[in-house]
Amino acid sequence: MTYAARERIYVVIIIALLLVTLAMAYKFIIAGSTTAAPDGRTAILLEPGERALVLREMREFVAGLGRIDDALSREDMQAVAKAARAMGTPKTHDVPIALMGKLPLEFKKRAFGVHSGFDAIAADAERNGPPKRILGQLSDVLQKCNACHENYQLSDATLK
Repeated sequence: MTYAARERIYVVIIIALLLVTLAMAYKFIIAGSTTAAPDGRTAILLEPGERALVLREMREFVAGLGRIDDALSREDMQAVAKAARAMGTPKTHDVPIALMGKLPLEFKKRAFGVHSGFDAIAADAERNGPPKRILGQLSDVLQKCNACHENYQLSDATLK
């Protein structure tokens, strides 16, 4: 085999590997594991354990929102900070990488936005920010939650 032929083979292999890598990156980072749901939303296909983890985190958000709301009504800014901090960006480390790959990019953006919103609430509460401003931040977080629930549903991949 000539040097030129070997070089062409290497180029073809590199291009093929690049295309496979790009396809995997698209699937893992952007598209996720989704299908169209009958109600018009995007169904995210998860294994039962993964679905349970995401739903548990959402229930923790609802409970945390209740704690923040209660603490705000009493103007207990330390309790607001504690409740918000528990739902901030460090919580994202609890999500396995395989599960992250199944989530579409827009879902991930919103989820990180929710977590960083809780970080902002906690930081503001730690500085004794005005409850009215924190209530506005809480409203922003809830709007992100609502947008996600309007656009996505979690489906059991084993049933598809």
